[in-house]
Amino acid sequence: MKALRVLNNNVVLARDDKGQEVILTGRGIGFGSRQGKPVDPALIVRVFVPADGRDPDHLSEVLALIDEEVLRAVVIALDEAGIEGRESTRPTLAIAVADHISGALDRARRGTVVEYPLRAEVQTLYAAEYAQAQRLLAAVNTRLDPQLDESEAIALALHLVNAGFASGDLSFTYTMTGVIQQMLAVVRERYGLSVPQESMSAARFITHVRYLFVRIQQHRQLTGHESTIGEGIRRHYPQATATAQQLATVVELRLGERLSEDEVSYLALHIARMTTQPDGTAA
Repeated sequence: MKALRVLNNNVVLARDDKGQEVILTGRGIGFGSRQGKPVDPALIVRVFVPADGRDPDHLSEVLALIDEEVLRAVVIALDEAGIEGRESTRPTLAIAVADHISGALDRARRGTVVEYPLRAEVQTLYAAEYAQAQRLLAAVNTRLDPQLDESEAIALALHLVNAGFASGDLSFTYTMTGVIQQMLAVVRERYGLSVPQESMSAARFITHVRYLFVRIQQHRQLTGHESTIGEGIRRHYPQATATAQQLATVVELRLGERLSEDEVSYLALHIARMTTQPDGTAA
């Protein structure tokens, strides 16, 4: 890889063998780099490949503004926690996590404790990301002082969830969390159920809804026209379909997006599965 621009001692904008611009991070990587010259591969800790039309110049400049020790700790911790390997298409995740860690360190030095109100929701709705966040926090704590409280895993988990959305706006993740809770409450009320959020059927439903929100944000809902499969679902599961239509109203009110007929149908299918499984049998 050849250097295009040296941002600081730890961040270099380069061009790889495929001709695409990439962002390289690593302690001292920029010290001996020169424009147009090969970058020492032994110094490269992480290769960021900006995706979705994101500007490599801007992202590299933002990364260069982050405290060098914090950025290094986060980049290595992401790898150790199994969240991202050496090459990543999500520099915004590293930026968001490093920015949060910087703020958390400042609060810890001042003795300020933050209570995160979404602890229960995050632990149940985003169990996989929460487990990753715990590993990430542990890896960060081995490299930085002062030690961060375990509650920071809640915020880090939300950043990991948010990384799946195009906008990078954490407020959307907060809204999504509230909407999922509201949707589950509607299902419980309509069916007289007490479906544990940690149950397999609820987990499948939550996963489906999360991908639904990704499609909504990316304006890629399923077809927008009622397919043959969708018609079959609606015919076989009329009660689940009525519930799905109610959930669609919730989504439209909260997110300002009307669901397509096929999206409603697939919601109905997941509702039917959730309300007829052994861990969630309708009364």
